[in-house]
Amino acid sequence: MPELPEVEALAQFLDDRAQGRTVVAADVAAIAALKTYDPPVSALVGRRVAGVARHGKWLDVGFGPAAGTADDDAPLHLLVHLSRGGWVRWSEKAPTTPVRPSSSRGGTRAALGLRVRLDDGSGFDVTEAGTRKRLALHVVRGPAQVPQVASLGIDPLSAAFTPDALAGLLAARNQQVKGLLRDQGAIAGIGNAYSDEILHVARTSPFRLTRTWSGDTDAVDHLHRAVVDVLTEAVATSSGRPAAELKDAKRRGMRVHGRTGEACPVCGDVVREVSFADRSLQYCATCQTGGQVLADRRMSRLLR
Repeated sequence: MPELPEVEALAQFLDDRAQGRTVVAADVAAIAALKTYDPPVSALVGRRVAGVARHGKWLDVGFGPAAGTADDDAPLHLLVHLSRGGWVRWSEKAPTTPVRPSSSRGGTRAALGLRVRLDDGSGFDVTEAGTRKRLALHVVRGPAQVPQVASLGIDPLSAAFTPDALAGLLAARNQQVKGLLRDQGAIAGIGNAYSDEILHVARTSPFRLTRTWSGDTDAVDHLHRAVVDVLTEAVATSSGRPAAELKDAKRRGMRVHGRTGEACPVCGDVVREVSFADRSLQYCATCQTGGQVLADRRMSRLLR
């Protein structure tokens, strides 16, 4: 699943190439992916791309007034959530063949969700692979009109994300720390992969309870540095890369996530896994749990 660093890189990539260009066509192929109807997708045609931004894991393509309209004409936004199998594919020469709408939710190959063509012949496709189709496309007048965006928590790369802010989130309720890091209503943009990476750098068990940080400012500072350092490093690695290379760059940069059975790059111990119904986590017992192995079952606890 694309997380904050990849979505940030996609936003930068699209902003560099699309800003100032005018939309000449916007066609939806995956009908189920379109979550709004007013304004229609066709309202993007004739508008200039004002810029591309990110909100957590959401991609925000902003559009200015349509040609020939007043400068104060209300802007529009295309909000995209790529979910698990979604991606953005850029083309210097976008296809001009008609897009055929489809409501099919089957198939494992990447399927077209949306195609946007620009006035210089370039454009981008939003696609989704896999059988579980969760790609979400919203055309709105402001990002806050999408409830999932309006409810996002603090951005971990913003100035507002301080050790004190993190301490407040840790103390708010007692839960496993990995769950807090993945909670988009608390901290926006971190998912399964980067939460594994952060906890490995922080040398912390994914099942450690958040209130155990209470009063320990050094431990909070250490976790805060891990969050910021891991995400900053991943953004730097991703920035400037073509969209097609971002997934491979993410995989190569992982220390423990997706590396079950391999050697931990810090201590050499084997990277272990805990599997759940729809996901798994990876960790190093030597670095993170004092050598104890986590039980590989749902609602796992440390083996005694």
